Amino acid sequence: MRHMRGVGAAVAGIAAAVVLSGCGGDGGDDAKPAASPSVKSSAPAAEPTVEEPATPEDEIDQLADEKGWMPDESASAYVADICASLPERKGVDSDPAEWLMMQKPDADHAAVLRVGVPKLCPDWSKTVAKALGGEADRSYSGGTYKVKADPGTDDDAIAPGTYRTTGALEDCYWERTSKAGKILDNSFSSSAQEITVTIRATDGQFTTRDCGVWKPVK
Repeated sequence: MRHMRGVGAAVAGIAAAVVLSGCGGDGGDDAKPAASPSVKSSAPAAEPTVEEPATPEDEIDQLADEKGWMPDESASAYVADICASLPERKGVDSDPAEWLMMQKPDADHAAVLRVGVPKLCPDWSKTVAKALGGEADRSYSGGTYKVKADPGTDDDAIAPGTYRTTGALEDCYWERTSKAGKILDNSFSSSAQEITVTIRATDGQFTTRDCGVWKPVK
């Protein structure tokens, strides 16, 4: 029997070609395109939230809200108004501490001032503490005042002590009377630059007219 050379090699080559064709060689009908790698789109990262630092006004309002002070008012606005008003009282009839004391702040307003003034106008802290403590010196203009050991913020009372008025005084009249209204001492000055009067604890009233402003003598 005669063998045909090359037939086995040819058959093997054909079989290899068939196998390769079935594995998606050059794009038969059943060939599937190679999957491309998926690309995930990512949204830009959100900007980090930066909180503004609290202002002194914010701190005052927050504390007032927490404590229930002045529920119908802006605490920081009230403190700012007082801080602006105190310097304006210099050079007028009453000093800043007396002026604030005579505004008669209630408990809520006083609490807000104690907290707020050191934050908004710290230079006035001592003046405000003096006023809120009722330690400011009182001054008196024209009128009749009851003599009272501790007048506090009573507009119609004066404490015993020595008082002086200065300036261009014209037609100044003053009198000390007993509780029954009897004149104990009085004086009328048509022209003067300085007048001093001592009111005693046993006096009933002190009356002054056209004498400028009486201030306690220390």
